[in-house]
Amino acid sequence: MMGIVENVKDRIAILGWSQQAIEAIGKMNRPYIVVAPLEFQAYANVFGIPFIPWQFEWAIEEAHQLYETLKLWNTKLAIPIYEETVEWAGAINAKLENNPRLFQQSMLFRDKGLMKRKAQLAGMRVGIFEEAQNKQDVYYFLKRMNEAMLKVNGEVNELIHVKPFNKAGTVGHRIIQSAQDIEAIDDQEFPLLMESHLNGKEFCCEVFVHNGKIRFLNITEYVKLGHSNFVPASPSLEKWRPNVTREIEKLVDAFEFNYGILHAEFFVTSDGTLNFGEVGARVPGGHIFEHIERVYGFNPFQGQILCSDPDTTDAELEAFFPQEVVSAKGYAGIIMVYPHFNVINQLTIPEKMKNHPYYVRHEMFNPDSPMQVPVRVGTGNHYGSIYFFGQDADEMSYILNEYLYYDFYK
Repeated sequence: MMGIVENVKDRIAILGWSQQAIEAIGKMNRPYIVVAPLEFQAYANVFGIPFIPWQFEWAIEEAHQLYETLKLWNTKLAIPIYEETVEWAGAINAKLENNPRLFQQSMLFRDKGLMKRKAQLAGMRVGIFEEAQNKQDVYYFLKRMNEAMLKVNGEVNELIHVKPFNKAGTVGHRIIQSAQDIEAIDDQEFPLLMESHLNGKEFCCEVFVHNGKIRFLNITEYVKLGHSNFVPASPSLEKWRPNVTREIEKLVDAFEFNYGILHAEFFVTSDGTLNFGEVGARVPGGHIFEHIERVYGFNPFQGQILCSDPDTTDAELEAFFPQEVVSAKGYAGIIMVYPHFNVINQLTIPEKMKNHPYYVRHEMFNPDSPMQVPVRVGTGNHYGSIYFFGQDADEMSYILNEYLYYDFYK
């Protein structure tokens, strides 16, 4: 750990390693310190980045030790970057601000069961959900769901979903429709959240909140969750923005969320009915922050820092955030590429795609030798991304769909 600079006050702690976040706060000329795993220590030392090594897999009871260290660095607030850092930021900020409720609030974002109960109490549509301790609980939930849907013998079962309480994205997410699906669940995976299938088109929102008010609301359109998306959403989805805003306001009020960023997922039906999926209080995946910066021109990491700081003024926020949708320079989209084979040998990129006017660049690699592809957990880690930018939402959706299942790796 670098030497402590005693005369630096109001330092911001970045929880989790993110080169983009570090560069963003560096450009703001704000004092900061990064709290991240030990493996990043050497890099931080070389580039003079104030750094505290920390393993977020440790028990949250160790938060007091981290708090005491951050106090020595004159830390003002902690900002979470990844899912696993949310409760740590809650624990630190609860002590820094002498407000124990901040830790309890952070746990709402880390426990999908508590999260859905809180949303339900706020009057949001959340579907049916229960907690499973074992496979028998899943069997019973599937049976009761099919009875509720008036299914008779011989008909295809209703879909249900099971997922871990505290994992981000699709990690551990299973779709259950049969006894075989249930038996495939490892006993080590329990407890799990079970929930009914939510109808509608899935999308997400990136909500910048300061003093309990929405300062900027982005809607990201999913072409396929975990595989492709674009910003801003198409007019057919953006037309439901007033409905979305009302639901987000319910979230902000119910979770007593005053400062920071929310990443919320919803399903919208053809008549504009919104079903709540889940919400996180951290940076979204899917390269969404990159999209936002490309189309709106502001750095979302800096937006997160500004909104996390209670001392940021309304004038600063108004000068920073543009108007949603109308100020967008176009549509930014992405395909996150996953191999479809157990072993890959080469990268192939279709000339038709490269010659498309919306194509920008790719970040894939050509294997030097045959490479074994690990079994994926959830969506898994993608093997590179393909970026697009253009002026028409329908054309963006078309090209993202066209190459969604293309075998770039063979």
